[in-house]
Order: sequence, then structure tokens, then C-alpha cells
Amino acid sequence: MSNLSFDAFTKKIHIKAPMKKLYWCWGTTEGITSWFLRNAVYSEKDGRQRDSSEAIAAGDTYIWEWHNWDGQEKGMVLQANGTDFLELSFAGVSKVSITLEDKGNAVLVSLRQYEIPTDEESRLNIHHGCSNGWTFWLANLKAYLEHGILLNETEFDLRNIPLAGFEFVNM
Repeated sequence: MSNLSFDAFTKKIHIKAPMKKLYWCWGTTEGITSWFLRNAVYSEKDGRQRDSSEAIAAGDTYIWEWHNWDGQEKGMVLQANGTDFLELSFAGVSKVSITLEDKGNAVLVSLRQYEIPTDEESRLNIHHGCSNGWTFWLANLKAYLEHGILLNETEFDLRNIPLAGFEFVNM
């Protein structure tokens, strides 16, 4: 347990899908809104908005909007190699990296969120909240790519339920 701490966590899942498709799911507006977000806007350094099918690149900024949450996540693409690695600023104070490893009949998706502040509020909202959230969203990605179904809630409006993000498992 000495490797566990509140300043970082890692989530992993094997997904039976081509590496190129998995990278598309993370690295394009079209891809990331197919299984994860209600809306995503990526803009280049000069402010030009990327087309929905265009791959993101280091230096891009992003605005993400989820189903069932009225807020926005704003950040920067720190790295994007076009094949098997992306890194983003996230939650205003931390970073998220996604690494894809070919395992023959599946791809190992490893998501690491790190540089999380360790004050009590960040432990609850970022470490606990994001750790739970990423667990669900990685399972949703697997369900989408392997079985063609989405598990996230889009039928019921949960935005006016104060603790919805902590209580509903499919948000």
C-alpha cells in the first residue's frame, strides 16, 4: 500500500478494440463525445477551433461539457502523440495521462491522474470524485467499443440533485 496516496491514482482496463479506434475516442471531438462528453471544443494555439474529426495536438486548449452537469472543464492538451499517449491539464490543478498499450487481442488503457493537491477538499472532490468518475467512464468506454452500448445517464435529468455526482454511478 506504500504506492497509494492522495496526490495521484491510476485506473486500468483492457479493451478489445483497435489502438487507432481507442486513440480516436480520446483524441478527437467526434471520438470523445461518442462515449464520454455532451460537447467538447478543442482550439489551436492561434484560437482556431479544430474540426470534430481532427486530432488534438499539444498546446491545444479544450472546453468539455458533460451530460447531467452544467459546468465546464477547461484545460490544455499537454501532450498528444497521435498513437498511444495523451496528457491533459485537468480539474484546474492536476494532470491526466492516457497510455494505450497493445496486448495482442486487447489494448490496455491506463489513466493516471496526478499532481492532485492533498488538502481535505481536494481529497474528496478531486481524488475521490475523479477516481470514481474515471472508473465508470473507462467501463463505459469498454461497453461502447466492445458491445455498442452506453451506460451513462442521458434520459433522466440529474442536474438538480445536489449529490448526484457522488451518488449516481452512471453520471
